[in-house]
Amino acid sequence: MITKKSQNAIEFIILIGVAIFFFTLFFIAINESQSDEIKQKQTIYVQEIAFAIQDEINLAQEAREGYYREFKIPEKINGKDYNISIIEELVYVKTKDEKHAIALPIPPVNGQAIPGNNIIKKMNKLIYLNL
Repeated sequence: MITKKSQNAIEFIILIGVAIFFFTLFFIAINESQSDEIKQKQTIYVQEIAFAIQDEINLAQEAREGYYREFKIPEKINGKDYNISIIEELVYVKTKDEKHAIALPIPPVNGQAIPGNNIIKKMNKLIYLNL
């Protein structure tokens, strides 16, 4: 026969186990929510950088001969490295882990954009980026 004290101890242990289970579920849900938010921010930062480069090149395309401008692109995205490539008439921006990427159309351009300081100019009807 189970005594009253041992029954109370078993009920207390079950109650603590249930409470720990629900706290664990709660913290897992919060962690998932924060993870999704971080992923969305990474995607937005990648898009913003690609759009900024596209805008600079489009502005140079529309500008008069002799156009010259210096602009800055962030060195890192949320503390992480990323790559910028201009291939044919597309600008590619992607994180090093390749989980976030975007490609946007641009006018023909000579050179490459880099994280940090960039120089864009228009000479002889051609756009030069960091050349």
